[in-house]
Amino acid sequence: MKQKVTAVFDIGKTNKKFFLFDKDFKEVHKEYISFDEILDEDGHPTENLPALQKWLKEVFDRILKAEEFSVKAINFSTYGASFVHIDEDGKALTPLYNYTKEIDDKVVDDFYKKYGPELELTRTSGAPKSGLLNSGMQLYWLKHTKPEIFKKIKYSLHLPQYLSFIFTGIPLSEYTSIGCHTSLWNYETKDYQDWVYKEGINKILPPLVSTETSVNINYNGKRIKIGVGIHDSSSALLPYVRSVKKPFVLVSTGTWSIALNPFTDTPLTESDVTSGCINYMRINGKPVKSSRLFLGNEYKIQVTKLTEKYKVDKDYHKTVDFDFDVYSEIMKNFQHVFKWESFSDKNMPVKTSYSYSNFEQAYHHLMIELVQLQVQSINRIADTHKIDRLYIDGGFTDNDLYIKLLSHYLRGMKLRTTKASLGSALGAAISISDTKLNSKFLKENYALKKHVPFIISG
Repeated sequence: MKQKVTAVFDIGKTNKKFFLFDKDFKEVHKEYISFDEILDEDGHPTENLPALQKWLKEVFDRILKAEEFSVKAINFSTYGASFVHIDEDGKALTPLYNYTKEIDDKVVDDFYKKYGPELELTRTSGAPKSGLLNSGMQLYWLKHTKPEIFKKIKYSLHLPQYLSFIFTGIPLSEYTSIGCHTSLWNYETKDYQDWVYKEGINKILPPLVSTETSVNINYNGKRIKIGVGIHDSSSALLPYVRSVKKPFVLVSTGTWSIALNPFTDTPLTESDVTSGCINYMRINGKPVKSSRLFLGNEYKIQVTKLTEKYKVDKDYHKTVDFDFDVYSEIMKNFQHVFKWESFSDKNMPVKTSYSYSNFEQAYHHLMIELVQLQVQSINRIADTHKIDRLYIDGGFTDNDLYIKLLSHYLRGMKLRTTKASLGSALGAAISISDTKLNSKFLKENYALKKHVPFIISG
């Protein structure tokens, strides 16, 4: 008898992944591929959309013929800030413009001059000025710099919805793509921003539906439920939202450390905006207050310097565990000694200066300062006296100092680490499932681990 499965395409900037999950959301099949980027008309590298589309169809058609699986549903999780603009025949009119592509400052300045003040638009949309990383800006840019192409656009689809469209032929918009760093959505009015209507952009945005929406269609002779797709950051958050009953903060660590609070009911304040907070969006349209810190990038820079200074192996830092005595000694006369290169902070000195005799001491001091910044980032998006659960996933879950120091500085919170390599793919599968997740889901699927704070002074 064939095994009933849900299929998910999880499309990252580098790796394109395909998963099959069983009824308990256990992975039963996976495939990976990557494509060389192609160039757009300005010579900027971008996604090879034709190759991606061909691979999607080939993989799915092959899986449908497989003897061991019966695909009941399919969904799509992809990176955000990326539009595919289609004509009335459903054909892509432009390359998939890379969100790293720079655009003329004059276009951006003109936009904020017409529809600002910038601070107020950022506050109500939860999206800062960030070039094409703000996908609403791409629509404005296209209209005013490539009007002939813009006139031919029937619909502009965010990438997750375009992948769904490939299989259904039905153009739709959904909340998580519209609401994540786009300047398209107004979190106060719960509607598109005024500028979207004034520019006529609303006419090329397809009908807006819930992220949990699916379309039942006959595909190659089989009845399949096809999801509308989901923004990967919102997708990675979903398994936590569905299985944890009490309010929590999730910190996703890596090159960027992103603190997420899905339990905020109010739009951003001006103070939030000036301190760098932005909004992501839950699948039901509610805001997710978030704060970003370039933690992993700075960690890599500083550890490389320490490794060279103390002449230790480049991976030595991975072996250093928290030492209570070293911590206590540092905290006796604590001063900020590291000058950051990825960001600035009011406490940092004009240049890095310390006089430790070994790597372990300097590394402890580095981690104390970095974790203090992490704590500030978490406090920025949540009242940690009211929310007492903290989940950490990503690369820093294996860093003993990071976890022990964070547990100490936020000792009022119950800290848990998770391993979530399937995060966004699993979220996409869950979003189109009627299954209720129980409280043991993270323990069974995410290697959930509890951490108890040290009783330390300082």
